[in-house]
Formats: sequence, structure tokens, C-alpha cells
Amino acid sequence: MYLGLDVGTSGVKAVLMSEAGAIVATAARELALSHPAPLWSEQDPDSWLEAATGAVDDLAHRHPREVARVRGIGLSGQMHGATLLDEDGRPLRPAILWNDGRSQAECVALEQRCPSLHAIAGNLAMPGFTAPKLLWVARHEPAIFARIAKVLLPKAYVRYRLTGEMVEDMSDAAGTLWLDVGQRRWSPPLLQATGLDLHHMPRLVEGSAVSAVLAAEFAQRWGMAKGVMVAGGAGDNAASAIGLGAIAPGDAFLSLGTSGVVFRVTDRFASAPASAVHAFCHALPDLWHQMGVMLSAAASLAWLSDVMETPAAALLAPLGERVDGPSTIKFLPYLDGERTPHNDAAASGALIGLRGATGRGQVVQAVLEGVAFAARDNLAALSTASGPFAQVDLVGGGSRSPLWAQICADVLGIPVHRVEEGEVGAALGAARLGRLAATGEKAADVCTRPRRLATFAPRASVTAAYDEAYRRWRELYPALKESA
Repeated sequence: MYLGLDVGTSGVKAVLMSEAGAIVATAARELALSHPAPLWSEQDPDSWLEAATGAVDDLAHRHPREVARVRGIGLSGQMHGATLLDEDGRPLRPAILWNDGRSQAECVALEQRCPSLHAIAGNLAMPGFTAPKLLWVARHEPAIFARIAKVLLPKAYVRYRLTGEMVEDMSDAAGTLWLDVGQRRWSPPLLQATGLDLHHMPRLVEGSAVSAVLAAEFAQRWGMAKGVMVAGGAGDNAASAIGLGAIAPGDAFLSLGTSGVVFRVTDRFASAPASAVHAFCHALPDLWHQMGVMLSAAASLAWLSDVMETPAAALLAPLGERVDGPSTIKFLPYLDGERTPHNDAAASGALIGLRGATGRGQVVQAVLEGVAFAARDNLAALSTASGPFAQVDLVGGGSRSPLWAQICADVLGIPVHRVEEGEVGAALGAARLGRLAATGEKAADVCTRPRRLATFAPRASVTAAYDEAYRRWRELYPALKESA
């Protein structure tokens, strides 16, 4: 048996995986976000541990025999979160998260301080990344900055509390702007640019390697044997790729989680910072990946659900499983700014074209289409960097909606495949990495592709209309940016 823990933004998921690779059971715990000021997004690091251990407690209560046989644990998690620890390993302040936009000025300063940033890190300096957050802390909270002994990412903090070891994997480390992504090692010049050095960083391992051993107190708490291996793990999207069997160059998927991601595996470090494409290490040795990132994907539908005080399922139900063409309303899904392709933390969402006769269904459809149009922006950016896409797998909470899947296919113009266990891909990927660390098996034997549940092909009857709607949609961001 193997255990996967995914430390997400809205919650922690735990997956128990059998020797045959099947999911035996799952558990989850919710997490709260804090927004103490405009553009800020923070979480209490100890809430991650409480949620993670609570989820495993649940599994151990319901499936004690299976949990007792766990040999390996893998971790995945939200990327970029700055978790600042003192000499005693305790958090100095709430963690500053990936969707925090306060450090725009520090991004400019970082690129000025380190002109080689793009070549080494392979990415633009964006407020979501970790390094600019540290410059912000140094400027606005100097007393806290002076006490920093270690900087960990969210899942690395959970690992530290579960094992006593401070370790990070390559895929998550690549999202800090401190990693030499091509060489897969910390970069002293990039660290120096933010007033840090190698002593502030955790030890690095590959995602499928052993990083530590589960502490005896937790092994005893959950009825596990001594010596349970904890893998290096992965950032959430790289872990999702492992769960989807996306381990060969060219494999790709679209994730409609809280944020949205277009992900493609590469066999080399292939940076494309000009189009705000991310180039990161994959969770397996000698592999990398490119990502386009949307900050508000399923979060856009959740926002509409909150505003209309109606569950998302009830909003979607009247529209059925397909629509006859684009909505007359246009939606920009930039509720938390945007990364790819705009790199604009100040970008804002918008509903355009509202009239007195506009109904709720048109607005709901516009939100789904706005996210799909943003995904098309991301596909275009990655296609320019490394070639066109033939198809994508669809994962994340948004993958549950056949309507949204069909809209994505019609907008993107390529087949979209909904896959089995697509909603727990990151936790499943983490469990697979836990297995690789415990057994030393070949990745290809463990990281198999899931069964496709449904394929949504673009419909010739609406693709031309969506092409024109996308062209008009793309005019909105620059127009609104100009008038802001």
C-alpha cells in the first residue's frame, strides 16, 4: 500500500493506493484562505499539517489494515508558497501563497538585480513565485526577514513536520526562481539577489527518490510499520502529470482546478519567458515540463456561485451537456490577476455585453467560455514555444462537467479526454512517487495512463463561431488595460 498527500490551496486530499495501482480510499480536509489586504493571499502553515494528519486519521480509522501496510508516502502541493521558518523550525508569519500579488515592484527589482534570471531560472519574475515574496518581506517586514533560517514550500513544511527533515524536490523548487532549472541545483547568484544563501534552502532530491522516513510518532499513530519511506514528491501539476502517466515528451493535459494549467512534458530545459510560459523540472530525473498558468479557472465558477448564492451544479444544470454556440456575454477570468500570457498581477475580471434581457444562463456560459478562451491563450503560448497540440487530457474539479469539457473542445479545436480519477490526479501522482521511492521500480511500470471515460471532439457546427468569439475576446484585455 502507498499513500499520497496533496496539500492544495482549498484543501488537503489523501489517497490510499494498492499494490495493483488502484485507489482503495480517499479522504479530504478543507483549508481556509486569508486575504488581509488587497492582492494578499495567506495561509497558516500549521493548518496544512492539521488537515494532512486529519485526512490520514480518517483513512486509518476506516481502513486500518490497509493503512498498516503502507510502505511509501508521496507528497504533492501548491507551489511557490513562502513558508518562513526561524532557527527552531517554527513559522515566522503566515505563508504567502502562489496567488498573492503584492510583490509586483519586487519582481522589477529582482530582474534588475539579476539580469541572468531568465537564463538560469527559465521564467519571468512574477508575484506568484517565491523569490519576489522574500524581497517584499525584506522591504516591509525587515525584523522578520532578519530571523529567517529556512524557506520551505508548503508540502516541504508538511514533510518537515512528518519526518523532521527539510527537503525539497526539483519540480517544486523550480517554482521559486532560486533553482538553476537546467542543472537541477540551487543557484547562488539567484539566492544572493534576494539576500539569501544556500544555508536558507532545504536539501534537494528527485521526486521519485527517498527524501526521509516517517517519524515514529506518526507511524505509531496510524498503525504503520517503522521505516516508511517518504518520497521527494512534486509540485501539484507535476504530481498530476505522474498520476496521469504524462512522463514522455509531448504528453499534455489541461487542469481546471482552482487555478488552470496547460502542461506539456519536455525532454530538455526549454524556457520561453517572453510569452510568460513556465519551464520547470518534472518530478522524474532527466525530464522537464512547460506550463501555461491561469490563476482563476474553477475559481471563476466558484466566484459566480458565491455571488449568485447558488451551488455550481445548480448553475450548470439548466444548460445541459452542450450549447449551440458562444454566449452573447464575454467574461475575463482574471479575478486574481493573470500569469500566462499577460504576467499582470493587477489584471481584473470583467463581464462584458450585459443587457436588460441578459439571463443567468448566458452569464454562466460566459464564465465557462472565458476560462476556455484563457486556456486557448495558454495553448497558443506553448504551441509557439514547442509546437502544436494534437489533444489534451482534462483533469481537476472542472473536469466533472461534460458541458465545460465540450466547450473546451470547441474553443481549443482539439479532442479533450476526461480521464478516470482526474479529480485526484495530484494525490494519486504523489502515491505513485511514494511507491517509486519505496520499491525502486521503473517509472514506466508504475506511472501508467488512466482509462479515458469520455472524449469530447470539437464540433464543426460551432468551431467557426468560437474562433470569432475568441478573436473578439482577445481584444478585451488590452482595451480594458488601456482604460484602467
